[in-house]
Amino acid sequence: MARKPVAAGMFYEDDFSELDKQIITCFEEGTGSLPASKKDKDIKGIIAPHAGYAFSGKCQAWAYKEVGEAEMPSVYIVLGTNHSGIGGTCTLIEDFEMPFGKVKVDKEFAKSMIGKSINENKEAHSKEHSIEVQLPFLQFVNKDRLKEVMIVPILVRHGEDYERLAKDIVNTAKQLDRKIIVIASSDFTHYGISYAYIPFTDNVNKKVHEMDKKAIEFLEKMDAFSFIEYVNTNQMTVCGAYAIAAAVETCKLLGGEKGKLLRYYTSGDVTGDYGNSVGYGAILFK
Repeated sequence: MARKPVAAGMFYEDDFSELDKQIITCFEEGTGSLPASKKDKDIKGIIAPHAGYAFSGKCQAWAYKEVGEAEMPSVYIVLGTNHSGIGGTCTLIEDFEMPFGKVKVDKEFAKSMIGKSINENKEAHSKEHSIEVQLPFLQFVNKDRLKEVMIVPILVRHGEDYERLAKDIVNTAKQLDRKIIVIASSDFTHYGISYAYIPFTDNVNKKVHEMDKKAIEFLEKMDAFSFIEYVNTNQMTVCGAYAIAAAVETCKLLGGEKGKLLRYYTSGDVTGDYGNSVGYGAILFK
């Protein structure tokens, strides 16, 4: 059995050739070029958004250019947002069926994590798009070794003990002799009546930018605690805040020293609708 896609045809194209064109366009209009063929960068992880590619794809391209130019790891740890809350922090022991072909789950790694800080929950993963939306980009930048792409999908609940989760991930990687790169899937501030979040009504786009950029400053310093404190104090609607925090802590344990904001904008910057908008950030950890 493999998990069937739930976002294909909505968040991204469901046809192989159309999806390929869509992602190429995201790179051309985002970073300006496709990832270089030389794969020698040493990166620890990234944060990438998970909205429809028409909105956040150009931002995703910035993060995946770094992934595509890095040495391919044994496995990618993909930390998603558990939007439904079902199952808490959970993994899936099933491969992902995708338009570009199947993405394999490192089942040994995932099973080794179960019973520590995570459990397995098929229902949560069957309805959640945040991990799935990362996979076409991940496959695209690994075209030359497509069948070797392996992931461990983990949906992270709000309020998760992110330090414990990070330690469990790194310890498992060491025990199984896996080189890993971490991918956190999250958008930033969701503003407007659609998201029940209207902390201000004037200079909206400017203030959303400022609020998100302040949160991102903590991430660039790899300060997960202050990031979470800032998000919670301001009641920010950062859907994957704890997935982000877990990614930061994991990257630190892997030897990461700093984060770098590669690109940030809001959906309002794309559509012109600032009354309801979502922030997107591409961040690199190395």
